[in-house]
Amino acid sequence: MTAAYEVRKTALSVETIWHERGPRLPQPLLVGTSIAVIRNPFAGRYEENLLPFQAALRELGRELADQLIAQLGGAARIEAYGKGIIVGEDGELEHGAVWHEAGGWAMRAALGDPKAIVPAAKTIGGPGTRLMVPLGHIHAAYVRSHFGTAEMTLWDAPRRDEIAFALVMATGGRPHARIGGLKGSEISVHDGQR
Repeated sequence: MTAAYEVRKTALSVETIWHERGPRLPQPLLVGTSIAVIRNPFAGRYEENLLPFQAALRELGRELADQLIAQLGGAARIEAYGKGIIVGEDGELEHGAVWHEAGGWAMRAALGDPKAIVPAAKTIGGPGTRLMVPLGHIHAAYVRSHFGTAEMTLWDAPRRDEIAFALVMATGGRPHARIGGLKGSEISVHDGQR
């Protein structure tokens, strides 16, 4: 770990979903969340240059991505992703916004450089804050079946001077998706669009 951040704890959780009141799936949908809680080096003060902090967090992103991918059965199984940030009260949203590049870059690198935007959510909050993190298809933003959410929450984080960073991934779209639109099997151009 670099001196730019100090990790207090990490958490890894996986939901195993067999159905949504419809027919049981032949294989369950797995939705995973990997979280790291770090001390916010800028808590209580304004910092003009956040780029060195953002660059340092790439390593943390890599670690979270690798752990989550392994838990979900390997990169080839991942079809959806997203990222979330909860900044403790003594920080600002911009302290969490560094994760857009650092966490997004790490997931893309670990998944073979998919092109679709990595959906994100961020907020200011205290211990136990629940954030619903959006999911989207890794190759095309308009695959409706893969619009979903994953919850990130920790009972004791973030504290006032902390930030909780999360990566979320899923092995598929919503069970029983049936609202039309572009299907994952129909993606023809891997540019994140139709």
